[in-house]
Amino acid sequence: MDTASITDVWDRVFGAQPAPETWLVIATGVVALLAVVPHGIWRLTRNAVTIAHEGGHGLVALLSGRRLDGIRLHSDTSGLTVSRGKPTGIGMVLTAAAGYTAPPLLGLAGAWLLSAHHITALLWGATALLLAMLVMIRNAYGVLTVVLAGSAFLLVSWLTSADVQAAFAYFVVWFLLLGGVRPVFELQTKRRRFGLRRPSAEYAAAMGRSGAPDSDADQLSRLTHVPAGMWLLLFHAVALCSLIGGGRWLLGL
Repeated sequence: MDTASITDVWDRVFGAQPAPETWLVIATGVVALLAVVPHGIWRLTRNAVTIAHEGGHGLVALLSGRRLDGIRLHSDTSGLTVSRGKPTGIGMVLTAAAGYTAPPLLGLAGAWLLSAHHITALLWGATALLLAMLVMIRNAYGVLTVVLAGSAFLLVSWLTSADVQAAFAYFVVWFLLLGGVRPVFELQTKRRRFGLRRPSAEYAAAMGRSGAPDSDADQLSRLTHVPAGMWLLLFHAVALCSLIGGGRWLLGL
């Protein structure tokens, strides 16, 4: 590849693209909302949030010096990330806290990129993250899910018009921002309905604490001696603040 070709690719990926019409930004937000609110649709689309959730656990585990053994994604939209290292300490706390905060924070980062008109950079960046995550997937359903998601980003970024790319990028970011809010409410409802229950043997083995409650908030409570409700409050705050801030960026307010 000659210098001119490299420059062209660089400009295509990292250069700014024209801002879409306001109606398209609003329309993609409405479609994203429809992908999150109805329960029947959410049972399918939640898989995308699970990818971000488990990817957040995995990325922070690596950044905090832990050894990432693998990630599993299941057809019931649950997931499991297994890492090795000290069972306590800041690295474990950050890893446990990364799950519910990852989707809204990714959405916020995406909204910032889109506000700067870097649509192609967002699509390629998402493709790169999914490719990196694919290496750590340890089950067939997880591989299928991540390959399909990565293929969608790659095909849209290479084969579609600028308008289609913009619509897809804005939909994805709206979906992460909106889809990051609902799981926290679901977790809160689950804890209220069932109380503190024993986890599956798989999860208990992965966490190294047999008989411990299975939610991220309960695990964080055990690690920090801060009530699980306070961690839920933090998850709510991150999700809602990201939605408000990201929404303002997307709408140009």
